[in-house]
Amino acid sequence: MMEIANEYIRVQVSAQGAELQSIVRKDNQLEYLWSGDPAFWGKKSPILFPIVGGLKDNTYRYKGKSYQLGRHGFAREMAFNVSEHTPTSITFSLSDDDSTLAKYPFHFNLTVRYAIQNATLSVKYTVQNTGDEPMYFSIGAHPAFKVPLVEQTAFDDYSLHFNKPETAGVWPLSDAGLIQTAPVPYLEDVTELMLQKSLFYKDALVFKHLASDVISIRSSQTPHGLEVSFPGFPYMGIWSAKDADFVCIEPWCGIADPVNTSGELEEKEGIHLLAPEEIFKREWSAIFF
Repeated sequence: MMEIANEYIRVQVSAQGAELQSIVRKDNQLEYLWSGDPAFWGKKSPILFPIVGGLKDNTYRYKGKSYQLGRHGFAREMAFNVSEHTPTSITFSLSDDDSTLAKYPFHFNLTVRYAIQNATLSVKYTVQNTGDEPMYFSIGAHPAFKVPLVEQTAFDDYSLHFNKPETAGVWPLSDAGLIQTAPVPYLEDVTELMLQKSLFYKDALVFKHLASDVISIRSSQTPHGLEVSFPGFPYMGIWSAKDADFVCIEPWCGIADPVNTSGELEEKEGIHLLAPEEIFKREWSAIFF
C-alpha cells in the first residue's frame, strides 16, 4: 500500500489496479472512500481502461478479427508499476504485454498520477500510443464514496448537487449492461437530486453531456461532504450496489455499447483515436470537507 499525505488529508493507493484505497481528512478523521465490502461490491475506485462499461457479448471486432474483453477492460485487474513517489504525489504506470495484446492489439503506456494539495485530491490519466498504428481506447473513473459519511446520518439525508441547472435524461441499461437506444426524462431544471437507495435498483444512472462539470455530495445534517470536478469528461455514471452505503460518481471518456452496436471498435461511441506517439490527458479532482 502506498501513501501520500499533507496536513489536511491522507490518501492510500494500491499498486494493484492503481486503485484508491482510503481518503481520510486528518482534522475530523473521516473516511470518505467506500470500504470495499465484498458482500456488496469489492472494489473501491477502479480505473476503466481500455473500455468503459460492457461490450455486447464481451466482444469487439477490429480489422476483421474478434477480441474478447470484459466489462470496464483489464487495467483494474493488473499490477501497475510505481514510476514516481513523493510525499504528496504518486504516479503509476502500465504498459502493454502479451496478456493485453491477446485481447487488445495496441501498444500503449497508461500513467495515473495522484496528487494532493490542501484538501483536494487530483487524479490525472495520461495515455500514450507507443505503437506504429492508430490506437482506439476509452478511459474512465469509478470512485465510490461513503454514504452516509458521518454517524447518526442516513443515506437519504444526502443529495447530489450539480453546479449548473440540469435538464437531462438518463440512458437506461439493458439486463446485459448495454445502453438503450433512447433516454428517459429524469432531471428537469434542477441542481439537486436527493439520494435514496432505490435510485440504483435498476443499475447506474447514465448521463451524456451534462451541463455541469462539478457534482457534490452534501447533507443538511452535517457540514461534511465532498465535491468532484470533472471537466472534459462527456459521460457520467452515478451508481451504487443494491442497498450499499456508497455512491459512485464516475466521470467517463467512453460508454458501454448500445444494444444496437455494430461491434466494430472504430465505430464505438466514446472511443478515442490516438495516432502513433500521440498523448491523451484527462484529469478529475475531489475536495473533501
